[in-house]
Amino acid sequence: MHTLFQTIDSYLLHHQAYWRFEPFFASQNEQLPWQGLNPALCAWLEQLSDQQIEHYQSDFAALVQDCLAFFTDLKDFQQLLALDTVSLGGLTLERGIDSGVPGRKLEQIVAMGESALQLNAGEEWLEWCSGKGFLGRILASQSGQKVTSFEFQQSLCDAGQTEADKQGLAMHFIQGDAFSPEAKLVFNPKQHAVALHACGDLHVTLLKHAVEQQLPALTVSPCCYHLINSTHYQGMSHVGKKSKLHLTKAELRIPLQELVTGGERVKRHRLQEMSFRLAFDIMLREQGVQDSYIPIPSIKKSQLGDGFTAFCHWASEQKAIELPSCDFELYLEKGIKRFWRMERLGLVQQLFRRGLEMWLVLDKASYLQESGYSVTIRDFCAREVTPRNILLQATKI
Repeated sequence: MHTLFQTIDSYLLHHQAYWRFEPFFASQNEQLPWQGLNPALCAWLEQLSDQQIEHYQSDFAALVQDCLAFFTDLKDFQQLLALDTVSLGGLTLERGIDSGVPGRKLEQIVAMGESALQLNAGEEWLEWCSGKGFLGRILASQSGQKVTSFEFQQSLCDAGQTEADKQGLAMHFIQGDAFSPEAKLVFNPKQHAVALHACGDLHVTLLKHAVEQQLPALTVSPCCYHLINSTHYQGMSHVGKKSKLHLTKAELRIPLQELVTGGERVKRHRLQEMSFRLAFDIMLREQGVQDSYIPIPSIKKSQLGDGFTAFCHWASEQKAIELPSCDFELYLEKGIKRFWRMERLGLVQQLFRRGLEMWLVLDKASYLQESGYSVTIRDFCAREVTPRNILLQATKI
């Protein structure tokens, strides 16, 4: 895994001009940023229609294929990132175990649960950042083993314990702060630790405690890599600490920006809201109100139906800005144009998202290897179920 990490690390460093930017801000410039570096790529991007951009956003394989002409080593790089998928037969759930779990989330939890059960190397389970304990329910009911569910929010602990007691499951919820010294007290060397989509430093903390307590096994699906306390990512493994990437929080968001098809309504809302925000930014700059971006709070989707002018009045009230008298429709046109320029930029960055995520996961896998674990990295479900489908599993040697 060290060798694969270093290969990906070198590739990302060599091509950093193509991913180390934020499309939202880079779209301010009408010229694409790679005119001198890769003019053929820029020419290709400029001639894409809106429909073609949407096509590439939903068909990554087609995007890669059509970008091979501009990146000679892209095919080899993408092949490096391919993972095997956990072979699952499906679980038969006892009645009520899936109570309160939405459909797509249930698919993730069942796949994660079966993956952990296949590996099971402990006498009991530790469910880290458990929420209401949906994953723990599956583990408890299928294995008959005790589950300790550790969760920060007391209300979720209470709801989870009530449901577990109702189902007669051997689950014990503990409320606590994962970053406190007391969190170590929930660990013991008999546990197989599991964490589905534990964010940033939460899954990092789990790995460190598990190694310290010499847990026999871990099954972890990382998420939200940017939710860290440091300004930059802190490598865990020897090779990770030596890397020159020094990823910022903004760059740690890149793997999370993959668009999974959410239907035409979701796409329409995104186009509308982002165009409004971009148009508002252009208007403030050109009208001399502000020369730098002003972050606007979240807005209810229903409010977008009131139109761009209403959005501008709402946004100016939120930020205590005096709204200038201007041609709002003209600025909306400029905002829509900038939106599609942003999407063009995003296509290029999309080529490196999985590579960045694999770099982050391999750093953690290498750390576990260095700590005496046998480690596998696989997909545990289809990306249509969740794009955060990488599963890190480790057993103590």
